[in-house]
Amino acid sequence: MAVSSIASPLCTWLVAACMSVTCENEYSLRASGFPYSKRLSSWARKRRVLLKGVSEDFPKGLISSFCGSSIHGLMSSCLAFEPCDEYYSSKGSSYSSSFFGENGFSLFGSKTAPTRRQRRIDRAAEAGKSMAVALQPSKEVALKKRNLTKKRRVVVTGMGVVTPIGHEPDVFYNNLLEGVSGISDIEAFECAQFPTRIAGEIKSFSTDGWVAPKLSKRMDKFMLYLLTAGKKALVDGGITEEVMNELDKTKCGVLIGSAMGGMKVFNDAIEALRVSYKKMNPFCVPFATTNMGSAMLAMDLGWMGPNYSISTACATSNFCILNAANHIVRGEADRDGFVMGEGAGVLLLEELEHAKKRGADIYAEFLGGSFTCDAYHMTEPHPDGTGILLCIDKALSQSGVVREDVNYVNAHATSTQAGDLKEYQALIRCFGQNPELRVNSTKSMVGHLLGAAGAVEAVATVQAIRTGWVHPNINLENPEKSVDLNFLVGPKKERLDIKVALSNSFGFGGHNSCILFAPYN
Repeated sequence: MAVSSIASPLCTWLVAACMSVTCENEYSLRASGFPYSKRLSSWARKRRVLLKGVSEDFPKGLISSFCGSSIHGLMSSCLAFEPCDEYYSSKGSSYSSSFFGENGFSLFGSKTAPTRRQRRIDRAAEAGKSMAVALQPSKEVALKKRNLTKKRRVVVTGMGVVTPIGHEPDVFYNNLLEGVSGISDIEAFECAQFPTRIAGEIKSFSTDGWVAPKLSKRMDKFMLYLLTAGKKALVDGGITEEVMNELDKTKCGVLIGSAMGGMKVFNDAIEALRVSYKKMNPFCVPFATTNMGSAMLAMDLGWMGPNYSISTACATSNFCILNAANHIVRGEADRDGFVMGEGAGVLLLEELEHAKKRGADIYAEFLGGSFTCDAYHMTEPHPDGTGILLCIDKALSQSGVVREDVNYVNAHATSTQAGDLKEYQALIRCFGQNPELRVNSTKSMVGHLLGAAGAVEAVATVQAIRTGWVHPNINLENPEKSVDLNFLVGPKKERLDIKVALSNSFGFGGHNSCILFAPYN
């Protein structure tokens, strides 16, 4: 354990350093003074062959730094790092002891008297200062790096929804504000023999004008919902035919995720196969796979940018949002869309300058987000909420948002006792010091849309920013005694001047995701 806990982060750091810093040619493998053994192991011989082949394609300085004599050679020749006071002040802290072990060694030296073990390490490294390298770059290097990387801003310019309480963003959100429930008796199939006979079912839905009639008859509902909601988002975002013709379609992408894909098409194919393979729908495989939704929408629009599907259970939507925004930030796309589930939500994301240039209405700004994994249980959250807390902390750090500014949370809140309580506890630990904090759950009115949940709730979050109203929580009965109801939105809508909004979405398998939105200004 001790070896792996030291080697893993050290190797990761070394690879990162070597892939980002180019060195002079003088530090070649042989010139560095590496004490070669005459009898190399088989692994070492293979490594030399690999390096010989790679060196032809990579800059020699890069390879030489990677193959330097030691950590000492690499650090002293390539890196402009210096010790940071935070490291020395935290010397001997619980974090460092838990990471390296109580008797572990320090990679970075110490301002206190060195131990006997430390002196041996220093002598072996030939110079104590050669190991005194902090993970924080010097101020000069850090400032230079920040000046070179100007982050592209991402904004929301269009929305589309297909839900049990409305198929237009304004209708959907007005129903949320009024506390209208979309839960009702199931009518799509006979379910009298089942213990559960209610759901957030879409009663009336038409693809007229959105999907070709021939395709509409063959496609699964999940694909019909996403194509319809996706195209509605484009219309809502002002993407007319004229604007479409001016777009660089190689930089327009579609990201679609689905928790389970075309289950009905696949089930019908299995039932047909029981009779004869000739009865099977020839499109059963492509129309059942989750990736075909993004492919079909891209074909319809002619968009040739990033295109793939994501499936992380109930967290699918937020994963799509984050990946779409990252494509834009990296300059790989100017716009990404995503749709999913029994019901669907679509956000039209656009690079800020691109949106301003075409005069688009900007609904909100995407600030950032994160995703993590509990690595704990298939369906239950970690008992300490560590995955959720880490996800929120990473999102705040990545977006540069302070905790005090988050005053609205659209919670995942699936109504499971374990999940809801752990999410609540995590939110209170992060934002409980803010008396303005308001928390609600869209699922209280539309149910759990699985893969589509995060996207529909993202639409609700953006609508809350636009309107200044947050929707109520309905059907909240018998809350845990430990829950402070003062943080929860009551059974009526509330006025709120949102500074920063957080939208959570968690999925089976321990997938955690959260996204931060704010008013654009």
